[in-house]
Amino acid sequence: MRKEISAGVLIVDDLQFMRTAIREILEKEGIPVAGEAENGRKCLEFYYRSPVQLVLLDITMPVMDGIEALSKLRKIDKNANVVMCSAMGQDKYILKAIQLGARDFIVKPFKSERIISAVRKAIGFNV
Repeated sequence: MRKEISAGVLIVDDLQFMRTAIREILEKEGIPVAGEAENGRKCLEFYYRSPVQLVLLDITMPVMDGIEALSKLRKIDKNANVVMCSAMGQDKYILKAIQLGARDFIVKPFKSERIISAVRKAIGFNV
């Protein structure tokens, strides 16, 4: 039985300050945040318990990186809505993420307008 999708965004990044910064940007725009995770494994655990509208997923993380997490996430839910975040110079990972089904990518360092635009586009959030 498919679990009901929770409103909001799951922010996945190994850096606490990055998760906090993204949360503040989204909440300031009225976009709900469903939760946070510090690595790919925690992302999968969260999503398995409570699927969300969108996962903002960093590529470079310990324990399980974003590419592996994206691949496994798509096996849990082939319709999982994912936007990847990466640092400059990770083009091969960005291409792999798009091939695995990521909807978009945000390059760090990012501007808040870019995050808002990508999230709204991915979840159809119109304010």
